[in-house]
Amino acid sequence: MSTTPTDDDLALVDALGAVAFAITAALTKLGAQHDLSLTQLRLIGILRDRTMTITELANALGLDRSSVSGLVDRTEQRGLVHRQPNPADARSVHVTVSPAGTDAFALGAAEILSLLTPMTEALTPPETRRLTTLLERMLDHRGLGTAPPAPRP
Repeated sequence: MSTTPTDDDLALVDALGAVAFAITAALTKLGAQHDLSLTQLRLIGILRDRTMTITELANALGLDRSSVSGLVDRTEQRGLVHRQPNPADARSVHVTVSPAGTDAFALGAAEILSLLTPMTEALTPPETRRLTTLLERMLDHRGLGTAPPAPRP
């Protein structure tokens, strides 16, 4: 973006903000229904298809390591994630979603789809694919992409 925002820039930011608020509201409702914090939902969502260290999770969540360690403790007590020794570094652990966490993610994804469908059903299938591509490109540009990281050696 240029230093002086255009009307298009402002309209985009306004639309992205409104969508973010709608998604946050849906996630807040989902979390309340299952007694999970938004950060616990984010943790499970991030780990749904990958294993990460506490440091990697801290970077992905934008939190410090001690906060993430406590978050993992609380989520592990719920049986939704577990820690495994890191064979490459005895000082760290890998955190992964448990089978119960996988089930919870699948249920939550279906519930979020239901909550967001009233907004997304306004799009045609080609518009849906185009919006998905654009959003993924924006996330990838910031290093927040949805694709799992490369497998560990």
